[in-house]
This record gives sequence, C-alpha cells and structure tokens, in this order.
Amino acid sequence: MSEFKGIAIVPAQQARSGEKYVTPQGYAAVKDGVKRASAQAASRAGGVPAARKPPWLRAKLASGAGFESVKSNVREHRLSTVCEEAKCPNIGECWNAGTATIMLMGAVCTRACRFCAVDTGNPRGWLDLDEPENVARSVELMGLKYVVLTSVNRDDLADGGAAHYAAAVRAIKRRNPGIAVEALTPDFQGVLHDVYTVLESGLDVFAQNVETVRRLTHPVRDPRAGYQQTIEVLRAAKLHRPEVLTKTSLMLGLGESEEEIRETMTDLRTAGVDLLTLGQYLRPTSNHLTVERFVAPHEFDRYREWALALGFLECVSGPLVRSSYRAEQALARNNAGLDNAKLSGTGP
Repeated sequence: MSEFKGIAIVPAQQARSGEKYVTPQGYAAVKDGVKRASAQAASRAGGVPAARKPPWLRAKLASGAGFESVKSNVREHRLSTVCEEAKCPNIGECWNAGTATIMLMGAVCTRACRFCAVDTGNPRGWLDLDEPENVARSVELMGLKYVVLTSVNRDDLADGGAAHYAAAVRAIKRRNPGIAVEALTPDFQGVLHDVYTVLESGLDVFAQNVETVRRLTHPVRDPRAGYQQTIEVLRAAKLHRPEVLTKTSLMLGLGESEEEIRETMTDLRTAGVDLLTLGQYLRPTSNHLTVERFVAPHEFDRYREWALALGFLECVSGPLVRSSYRAEQALARNNAGLDNAKLSGTGP
C-alpha cells in the first residue's frame, strides 16, 4: 500500500510526526496522532512560543537501576507503556519508584485528540489475546507495587476493549495478590455495561480523564469524546462500586479561566470523584494545539487547596504532573511529595 485516501504512506521506521505509516499488523496509522496538515490551523491559534518554556518545566533525565530494570522488561515482553508513547516527562521518577503505566491493546488509537501524541488509526479489530497474561507476568518480574493500566481508545471493538481490560486486571491480581491496580480507561462511548465489566474485575482505582473544561472539550478532545460523557461514566462507576476509588485528570494552560477550573472541580465532586490530578499541558509536536499559558507552580498549589476544600481525597497538582504521576501515593495527602515552591525558586 503506497497511499491511503490520497495521502502517501511511508515505512514505519521512516515515518515522521504527522505522517501515515503501515503498522506491523497491516493497517494505516498517523505518527503522533495528528496529521501534518493540521499544523497550520494549530499555529493560527497563537499561544506561547516553545522557546519561552519556563525553568520549572525541565524534567530530570531518566536513569537509575529501577528505571533500567523496568525498561528492560518492557522491551523483552514487547509492552506498550503510555510513559513512552505519550512522551511523559516523569518516566524516570515513576519507574524508579516501582510504578509503571502499561498501555493495553496496542499503541494505535481510534481517536485523534489534538493534545495527544499517541498514534491514531483503525486497528480493525486486531487484539493480542495473550496480552493479559503477558502483562501479568511482566508486572511480576518488574516487582511493581502499583500498576496503572491504560489504553488507546478502541472504538473498533464491540465493547471498546472492556473485557480485555478486565482480563488483564484479573491476571495481574492472580499473579500479584498484594499489588494495587488502577485502570485509566477509555470512556467506552458512555456504554455503562462496558464500564461495569471493568469495575467488576477487582481493580482498586477506576480513572477516566475529563482532560479539560467544558468549553474547551472540542477541539481539544476528539468529537467522539465529551465532557458530560466522561462525567457520567465517573458518576456511574462510583454508584456501581462505591468502594472503588474514582479518579480523573485536568490539563491546564489550554485557555481555561479560573472560574472554569472551579466549575469543573465542582462538577467532578458532584459526580463523586475521589482523586484529581492537575498538570501543565505541553505541546508534544508542532502539529498539536499550542500552549496558551504556562501555569506558575504557586498557582498549582492554590488549585490544589480549592480541590481539597471541595472534598477530593487528594489532588496531585504541579507543572509536570500527569494523570498517573506517582499514582501509588494517591492517598498520602502530600501532593505526591511535590514541592512547587522549590520549583519556582521561592521555597527553602
């Protein structure tokens, strides 16, 4: 196949960001999720030039014995991790702490959110049926204390991959009885039967990310996603299994107002959400949405105080925080050990 809908397709190893390539399974996908043609539209939105990124957004170099051990197992067992696929700046810190986020059902998403660097395409029903047991075995070998399972959206599957999620959770718990499992799932198009399938698997935390405030949901998220759809999924999850913690994440710096941040927090608490993470949106490639502002570390502290006052059990809030950042510390009530004052140079 040399082209798809008039767009040239290049070999996977040669694909640049925004280009189409053919996956090893034989279907077309877009590298980093957003086609290059979208770059002009994104740049017209203005935003903050990348060169002006503030010093508090410099992540530590990924290294260390724990990091190398997890990396080796990921390679050996051909696992996809959102830590790598989404270019997370905290990969070294989390992997060294014995926490990893494993991405199920491949590395190609059926949706194309304008903030996300995961490749997009249509897997046409492809699924690795051995993956749940392989993931469980790898978690055992890694010696993880806390594992986050996430995935691409799989709208091509009848249940969105819910049964596959549940199988992975059960396999992990069977091999690693003492481990805590968090599932950061797709929205399953709002089909609650599929949400309940995951909730009945024995997991400890159920997460679905609202990503941004109501007004900015489109164009930030794919048209098939929705602010209210995510809220209702989280609400239904808490009602169905009250003992399972519910969690979501909000990116800042996309043009939201403080009033909208408060409104979103209120909506989430009304839906019974227990845990919230707040982080700075960073543009993964020039084809993605631009950053409208860099939120200062002290502002993240203030937003955390808002969240705790509203009744969230914890709100992990900081510039480099991502939804799965140090997830094992979710209930430590210490902002996952972050000191935002030191990031901005105002702390001791």
